[in-house]
Amino acid sequence: MERRIDQQKIPVRTLYTGEKIPCMGLGTFGSDKYSADMVSEAIYGAIKYGYRLIDCAAVYQNEDKIGQVLQRLFEEKAVERKELFITSKVWNDMHREGQVKESCKKSLLDLKLDYLDLYFVHWPFPNYHAPGCNGDARNQDSKPFSVEEFMSVWHQCEELVDEGLVRYIGMSNMTIPKLEAVLPLCRIQPVALEMELHPSFQQPELFAYAKKHDILPVGYCPIGSPSRPERDRTAEDVVDTALLAVRKAAEVHQVHPAVICLKWAVQRGQVPIPFSVKEPQYISNLKCVTEDPLTEEEMEAIRLEDKNCRLVKGQVFLWEGAKGWEDLWDLDGTITGR
Repeated sequence: MERRIDQQKIPVRTLYTGEKIPCMGLGTFGSDKYSADMVSEAIYGAIKYGYRLIDCAAVYQNEDKIGQVLQRLFEEKAVERKELFITSKVWNDMHREGQVKESCKKSLLDLKLDYLDLYFVHWPFPNYHAPGCNGDARNQDSKPFSVEEFMSVWHQCEELVDEGLVRYIGMSNMTIPKLEAVLPLCRIQPVALEMELHPSFQQPELFAYAKKHDILPVGYCPIGSPSRPERDRTAEDVVDTALLAVRKAAEVHQVHPAVICLKWAVQRGQVPIPFSVKEPQYISNLKCVTEDPLTEEEMEAIRLEDKNCRLVKGQVFLWEGAKGWEDLWDLDGTITGR
């Protein structure tokens, strides 16, 4: 491994409290392709190299292994807990009263931590699917978004902050209509919004809305998620690393097109959380944001490549009577089923 990266060289993002966090994290969703051991070993190497933001979730089924690695790093004095920014998420099947705290405590137990830095509501409804299910899977109990039900979950998250179990709370996979409905009802505002963001799916309106409300956009699938599950693949999907502006910039900077996607994400202002278990990749991913930035012309050329190509459509969460995955995302500007 290359020697540890200088933390001073890594750009930061500022939360609405004034706290600064790294401009890039490491995702831990191993999809259906990578084992919990492989993911956790990557976390070990990545933190040793210099990653400080790690994005976890209960449904990824690897938090216990990641916890063992974090404990190992603390024992080796490779990093202190206060240097890390660890996130997790409550899964859809733990939304009922009392279950959010139960879920959070389970993540803390698995991760061997006393607190989480940020806790997300993973999806804004309790529609559940089994890990590894196919794209045609449906749960008969699935239903449309409900402001009342979501706020019940959010108030439980606020209590986690009150009790010191988490420092911040955030939302994920939201839309502008949903945010407009719930933000006025929040006692504690979300510090971050996790959302799909990559050159072919830039979500400019939602991105701008989040920034306007002092909510930090955290971008998943930042290079187009080439290892995403088969259920999330369609013939119409665009390959981000094949976009003309991305390839041209890669040739000029003499790097892999994936690196260009990450440079673009960081320079745009979001926090990308790329996933990789391969040491050369996760080292390159972090190192690339400390050197050789894209020009304004390259940034603009990539901005113009937006294809509105959503990769994670969420069709497994659809309810009876829904027309299609578009209903999950309120594409007509109103909350479907409200």
